[in-house]
Amino acid sequence: MTWTMLDTWIVVAGVLCAMSCALLGNFLVLRKMSLMGDAISHAVLPGLAVAFLLTGSRSSIPMFVGAAVVGVLTAVFTEWVRGFGKVEEGASMGVVFTALFAIGLILIVQAADRVDLDPGCVLYGAIEMTPIDLVGVMGRFVPRAVVVLSIVFAINALFVLVFYKELKISSFDPGLATTVGINAKLMHYLLMTLVAITTVASFEAVGSILVVAMLVVPGATAYLLTDRLGTMLVLSLVIGAVSAVIGHVAAVIVPGWFGFSDTSTAGMMAATAGLLFALVMLVAPRHGIVSRLAHQAALRLRIAREDILGLLYRQEEVGGRSATTIDFHRLGIVTGTGPIMGRLALLDLRRRGDVVARDSGYHVTDKGRSHARDLVRSHRLWECYLHESLGVGVDHVHASADRVEHFTAPAMREEIVSSLNEPGRDPHGEEIPRE
Repeated sequence: MTWTMLDTWIVVAGVLCAMSCALLGNFLVLRKMSLMGDAISHAVLPGLAVAFLLTGSRSSIPMFVGAAVVGVLTAVFTEWVRGFGKVEEGASMGVVFTALFAIGLILIVQAADRVDLDPGCVLYGAIEMTPIDLVGVMGRFVPRAVVVLSIVFAINALFVLVFYKELKISSFDPGLATTVGINAKLMHYLLMTLVAITTVASFEAVGSILVVAMLVVPGATAYLLTDRLGTMLVLSLVIGAVSAVIGHVAAVIVPGWFGFSDTSTAGMMAATAGLLFALVMLVAPRHGIVSRLAHQAALRLRIAREDILGLLYRQEEVGGRSATTIDFHRLGIVTGTGPIMGRLALLDLRRRGDVVARDSGYHVTDKGRSHARDLVRSHRLWECYLHESLGVGVDHVHASADRVEHFTAPAMREEIVSSLNEPGRDPHGEEIPRE
């Protein structure tokens, strides 16, 4: 691949579009209005048609104004339908944008003999053509799309910086925002106005696919990586920019692997953003699928480990501190732990020094006995609490206590002891271990 100045301008336009959309897209994601960008990108069609019918020209300014006005009206009508019609947000967006889109089609049919329309340009834009349409800026010729998107990004960034607190509160809790004196409805309409302007400004250069992708995907991806809004905003900008750069490079290189000459740059940028989201969805530290599975597996291992310690401790209570053989079939019946997890838990106990193997059996070490004593103490205290304070029958307390014993902190145990006046035995007559 030979990198030229044309590639640089294409990437710059894509990066500016991605970052402009991503900034506002974070708040759409948080407000559960991710499809508003899609709705606006469809609903601007009547604005374009009316602008052409009134002016007879396809010049940028009338088209931009017409589309922007209808984009704002889309947000206003959506909120009006949701409030007065008492329908869900997604349904109100669907009603408004399909109705406006249909009106736009009717108007376009009326103007069909006088205007040349390219459906492909509407879908995936003409970002490859942005270096051709140049304007003079400070003595240099710069692509018009880059100038427009730079202005839009600056406006969006200024809006987010100035109204960061208001956007944050109104996005998470509109009721609280109103209580502290923030006009949540005004913030909503200002945000929707900028979404409409950003969508329309990006529409001609990159098409509806990339606009909608960048309004939703970078924010959704960042949302999986952090729970802090400031960090989410920065991550979404990085993700959007990386998607644009990698997307253009992939659009040039990847088709050749399959015998094709090229593909849509805007489409590949959107596809790259989708791939980044899929990757993050798998490996995100807290919300990723793999991390959740790993957390669940670690939790199951810990519970199995504690169940084995509890079982060995109870066997010592009956037979003394002699070697104890683990019957994995019995272990599964008593604790609900399968043989594989049981063996893994036993290996982990030996690694931690809680259990040692000796004389064809297993001994609980002093360290393991201390852990087991706390666990059994929690279990029997919960049985007492369930029976004496909540009136649960003696034959029904074991299963519930068996669940919560693994999540009982020392402070909670002491609260139970205090409320029950230092019980010595559980409802089954078993002695409650002391600290």
